[in-house]
Amino acid sequence: MELLRVVFVSAPKGSAETIAKAIADFRMAACVSIIPGVKSYYWWEDKLEKADEELIIIKTTERKVETLIDFVKKHHPHEIPEILTLPVAEGLPAYVSWIVDEMGKGSETH
Repeated sequence: MELLRVVFVSAPKGSAETIAKAIADFRMAACVSIIPGVKSYYWWEDKLEKADEELIIIKTTERKVETLIDFVKKHHPHEIPEILTLPVAEGLPAYVSWIVDEMGKGSETH
């Protein structure tokens, strides 16, 4: 069976919705969730920064990850966006099958 990936992308408040909807519209993911109210602390250019963000959680397949990453890099407002992918070790078989089936329907051009 095809390998699944969960992808985490943090985005400034207001831009997560646009990014998430586009990912779903272009069928780069079977499901995209947004968790609002994330506070991030990170080092940038030798300064500790604090940002109010939203976390985008993307459920997709391994073969879609490269296209997804390229898309996020082009549409994210940050110079270096947080994009982390994690392999899915296991899941509810019916849900896993649904993701694989949905990703089989998607277009590869964006």
